[in-house]
Amino acid sequence: MTVSQSQNGHLPLAAEQDVFHKLSERPAELLRFATAGSVDDGKSTLIGRLLYDSKQVLSDQLEHVEQTSKQMGSDFLDLSLLTDGLRAEREQGITIDVAYRYFATAQRRFIIADTPGHEQYTRNMVTGASTADLAIVLIDARKGVLAQSKRHAFISSLLGIPHLVVCVNKMDLVDFDEGVFARIVEDFDRFAARLEISDVTFIPISALLGDNVVERSESMPWYQGPPLLYHLEHVHIASDRNLIDVRFPVQWVIRPRSGGMVDYRAYAGQVAGGIIRPGDEVVVLPSGQRSTVAGIDTFDGPVREAFPPMSVALRLADDIDVSRGSTIARAHNQPVLANSFECLLCWMSEQPLTPSRRYLVKHTTRTVGVSALDVRYKFQLDDELHRDEGATTLELNDLGRVHMEFSSPLVFDSYRRNRVTGSLIVIDEASNETVAAGVILDTDADAEAQGALAEPQTKTECSPNVRWQGSRLTRECRWEYLGHGGATVWFTGLPGAGKSTIAAAVEERLVAAGRPALLLDGDNLRHGLNGDLGFDEAARAENVRRTAHVARLFAESGTIALVSLVSPYAADRESAAALHAAEDLRFIEVFVSTPLEQCEQRDPKGLYARARAGDLQGLTGVGSPYEAPFSPDLVLHTCAESVEAEVERVLETLAGHGLI
Repeated sequence: MTVSQSQNGHLPLAAEQDVFHKLSERPAELLRFATAGSVDDGKSTLIGRLLYDSKQVLSDQLEHVEQTSKQMGSDFLDLSLLTDGLRAEREQGITIDVAYRYFATAQRRFIIADTPGHEQYTRNMVTGASTADLAIVLIDARKGVLAQSKRHAFISSLLGIPHLVVCVNKMDLVDFDEGVFARIVEDFDRFAARLEISDVTFIPISALLGDNVVERSESMPWYQGPPLLYHLEHVHIASDRNLIDVRFPVQWVIRPRSGGMVDYRAYAGQVAGGIIRPGDEVVVLPSGQRSTVAGIDTFDGPVREAFPPMSVALRLADDIDVSRGSTIARAHNQPVLANSFECLLCWMSEQPLTPSRRYLVKHTTRTVGVSALDVRYKFQLDDELHRDEGATTLELNDLGRVHMEFSSPLVFDSYRRNRVTGSLIVIDEASNETVAAGVILDTDADAEAQGALAEPQTKTECSPNVRWQGSRLTRECRWEYLGHGGATVWFTGLPGAGKSTIAAAVEERLVAAGRPALLLDGDNLRHGLNGDLGFDEAARAENVRRTAHVARLFAESGTIALVSLVSPYAADRESAAALHAAEDLRFIEVFVSTPLEQCEQRDPKGLYARARAGDLQGLTGVGSPYEAPFSPDLVLHTCAESVEAEVERVLETLAGHGLI
């Protein structure tokens, strides 16, 4: 498992804002994907075909492959040789090590990990897939779904890979029979229902001949989906990034001892999650001390915000104790701090796990001793994928669930929530050998291996065993027929600031002008959709999450969704914005800036009076904080302007974005 990455995100001040916005644009994305499957299913050939047909092979490489193909007695161009680099692999025609390849198209950049198919190289497959956004599982059309195919799909599920593509290969050897493809899809679907994989796509291909790899196949007119490369270029991965939970493991404390910066103190590291801006209130863990971000520096100078995977130095407003191994997070959105957790380990050493040996765990930038290690069970990765409850140790390539306790606390999330703060490696203290890699399970001790082989126990962005139901009426066609697109306008501010009054007036003006619009008022939503939620921090976050998804659906339909919601936490609003950005939908944040004193004077619902009297706990602005937007699209000052003037400003903003 990759605990720290070596990518740098140093950005010039003028460019960093553009780069942030491009995180959700397909052409700027880097897609990491891994190929897996049973031995001789054609993984290396598929990658070679992708490189060859997309014109990514240099002439000298192609010449070498042609010569080697002839030397090995092949009467065809063996494209698998482009990735099978080890001599043993070429002699046996199999993949042993993990081969990495880079290529790019006009739409996207790619890093491919060609992982082994043999069971004894499971550790290599885990290594190659640990950072993947997408996994391709190949299935030989003649053999159908094998135990090894299920093993690799299962490992992909355990590693939290959000997108899975099942390529049914060698369709040319079954006469491109649609029935063969349909049976394999049905068989795999039956197995995948036991796993937690939210996005599964099936594509029939012939890697040897190139059918449905880069170009659509004329031999399979019954297949109406896109070829593999088109799917890889357009699969949405922006929403897979965690831009909500701020996580910043500190790697180094920067304190110059000479020059004109003797008072400079900053904390260097790589952003593991969320978006950090100057002025944010943060907490340093495990100490629990609080401060605010005074500035964010890079090699090229200060920036206004930092996000994964940027490498930056944070300056804090207060001189508090921060050192390597500390983690900086949002004060109102903290990771777990504990001395133990449950994890899934892949054992990588020829020496089996021995509880009496001394092990270390390296997690983000912190290394601690293991005080106790208990194997709960190991997975028998056969056709049935059952558990061995009696297992007391793990051996080479074993996967198992383990309870670990440590000499000092760690700051972590589940791997499902954050791949950086949810992964670790285990080191043998005596030999300094890396003996295992692991992923931390959900913090609920009763949750099973990330939902695999069990019913899901925690709320996720997508229910298990469902897929997004597409439509022949695409968004582009819908908007063309309607003559306009959709968007979400998000009004945020203190209770009594005037959000609903302005949003309702905007709705009336838009509808009167023939422009579809709908007001999603926070109080109205709590009469139905969100009626089961309270007002604690977690409930408020869920309130925003549900509302954002509803608004996105309306925006997708060509409607202007007008959301009026206090939404006090910046992280929740950023999550709503990221949800829209992932779908290339416009999200306009409007901050209704009304002083607390003015809101209390208005007090249209009597909430402030009740809060001051002690009858209402947790009211935003009195008992709970409100985090004002850092850079909203529009700021309205209700004390200085009339409602009509504010409505005009909102309409002008919509016109400026080309929405009306």
